[in-house]
Amino acid sequence: MTLPPSRQTRKPGHWSDAYDCVTLSYDDRFLRRKMLTTVQAETFLVDLTHTISLDHGAAFELEDGRLIGVLAAEEELLEVTGNDLTRLAWHIGNRHTPCQIEPDRLLIQRDHVIRDMLGKIGASVREVVEPFTPEGGAYGHGRTHGHSH
Repeated sequence: MTLPPSRQTRKPGHWSDAYDCVTLSYDDRFLRRKMLTTVQAETFLVDLTHTISLDHGAAFELEDGRLIGVLAAEEELLEVTGNDLTRLAWHIGNRHTPCQIEPDRLLIQRDHVIRDMLGKIGASVREVVEPFTPEGGAYGHGRTHGHSH
């Protein structure tokens, strides 16, 4: 079944009572126009005015007012731990790598180059499969690309 299109979104915490939900990877949560399939196998078109980065817990608002919740998909990640997590986070950020920051660990997408670099500076790195919800970009812009702020 095809649902009405979505031309609007809602931020996490600014909605309730989802009709259905979609499970999307970090990369798939960066979109403007795309056909999506819900958990209940219904499809709908996302047709936004500009490209946005959606967080886990956001929602698409369909033209008929129903809401489709956004869930972060499980992904193949690297869990980074070590004695100086702040220093490790700085090195990850210096390479513009999306990073989920937690009190006792960092999560990043799997990348053998970053993995090798982290090992050389004393990090412990192991492969995990979990939902990925990295920090958003500075200045309220969501994801950032390069140094043009």
